[in-house]
Amino acid sequence: MSIHKVAVLALDGVIPIDLAIPAQVFAPRPQSPYDLTMCSVTGQVATSAGFELAVDGRLDQVRAADTVIVPGFDPPLTTLPEEVLGVLVEARDQGRRLVSICNGTFALAAAGVLDGLHATTHWQHVDDLKRVFPAVHVDRDVLYVDEGNVLTSAGMCCGIDLCLHIVRRDVGAVAANEVARRLVAAPHRDGSQAQYVPTPVAAPDDTSLAATREWALERLGQPLSLADLARHASMSQRSFMRRFTAEAGTTPLQWLVTSRLNLARELLETTGLPIDQVARDCGLGSAANLRLHFRRALDTTPTVYRRTFTTRSPSVISVA
Repeated sequence: MSIHKVAVLALDGVIPIDLAIPAQVFAPRPQSPYDLTMCSVTGQVATSAGFELAVDGRLDQVRAADTVIVPGFDPPLTTLPEEVLGVLVEARDQGRRLVSICNGTFALAAAGVLDGLHATTHWQHVDDLKRVFPAVHVDRDVLYVDEGNVLTSAGMCCGIDLCLHIVRRDVGAVAANEVARRLVAAPHRDGSQAQYVPTPVAAPDDTSLAATREWALERLGQPLSLADLARHASMSQRSFMRRFTAEAGTTPLQWLVTSRLNLARELLETTGLPIDQVARDCGLGSAANLRLHFRRALDTTPTVYRRTFTTRSPSVISVA
């Protein structure tokens, strides 16, 4: 079986949580296609938290990887060794997949990998990224950016969203959802959602809308309107809309569409149901509507998606 090699390149000042995210998402598991190696320049890495890590892999393992992930590091405008920049350029030129988490984006930008591409980073550093690297098209209000073989994420936890997006892209929604369950993470957040939510945590006397979201997830096959959701939350539609967007970083109806598409992907991967039945069961109504949403969100069709993820060996991945 063909194994997909993932190298996580830890730079001095690496942020521990950013390093842990790919280590958990791409950890070896039964039937997992990923072989993960932690890498560094010298074998010893100073973290932003004040302790050091011993790392087995070196730059040779980075050169041999199919996917190279650069976690965030502090400070992000540190001058990086030429050998680090060189190995990133080499990976780009050889068609490898390059991924950054949080302000690891600065390493890809310093190597010129992001020139002419859209990218993002932690909201606190987007202005610096735009100022220092004007050739990069900086998207300031997204969770992550997928430019094919170059992917960047915003701050910390957005790295979980991006890594799950990669698993979903590689081996399908079922595998990604299983990893999300292990991490107790949201199974899917669309990259275009806002990364900075002004009021991300409810006040002590407030009630989170998590129960309403869970209620809706159990009824995706049914017609659900903004009025239905607001009624379940015992709120006016206007207040519900404002509160939901503040909590989830997206509108209720866009969240519903994304959740229904995720369910449709699971049904296509795991059942032989006709396309029109999948459309009804996930709440998108008709095969034509399902095809429309698949084309808009995934640039493919339900039939092609099903064929891809039911005939592909889970251990064979192409990043081209």
